[in-house]
Amino acid sequence: MKKVKIAYWIFTILLVLMMGFSAVMSFNRTPESDKMMAHIGIVPQMMVFLAVFKILGILAILTPGLPKLKEWAYAGFTFDILGAIYLFIVAGDPVQAWAPILVALVLIFGSYIFWRKKTDLLQRKSY
Repeated sequence: MKKVKIAYWIFTILLVLMMGFSAVMSFNRTPESDKMMAHIGIVPQMMVFLAVFKILGILAILTPGLPKLKEWAYAGFTFDILGAIYLFIVAGDPVQAWAPILVALVLIFGSYIFWRKKTDLLQRKSY
C-alpha cells in the first residue's frame, strides 16, 4: 500500500505542477504565446477558458473523495493533451515540437492508475 501511495503522489504532484504551470501561462499571455496558439488554430481567448478548467481539474484531483469528479478531471486532462497533440500534428509541426507533451499523458495515466489502485486497496482493507 505504501509503494502505491508514494507512486500516486509522485505522479499526481508532477501532473498538478505541469497543469498548473500551463494554466498560469495561459493567464499570462504574451505575443509569442498568442502567435503559437494562432499557429495551431486556437484563438487566444480560448486559453483562459481552458486554464479555468485546468485549475478546476487540479482541485478535483487534490480534494479527498469526489471519485466521479476525479474521473472527469482525468478525462478532461486527457482530452486537453490529446487535442493539443492533434493540433500540432495538423499544423504540420515536426515530432520534436509536440513529443514533449507526451510526458503529460504519462503523468495523467500514472496518476490515474495509482489513484485507482490506492482506492481499490482501501476498499478491500475496509471489508
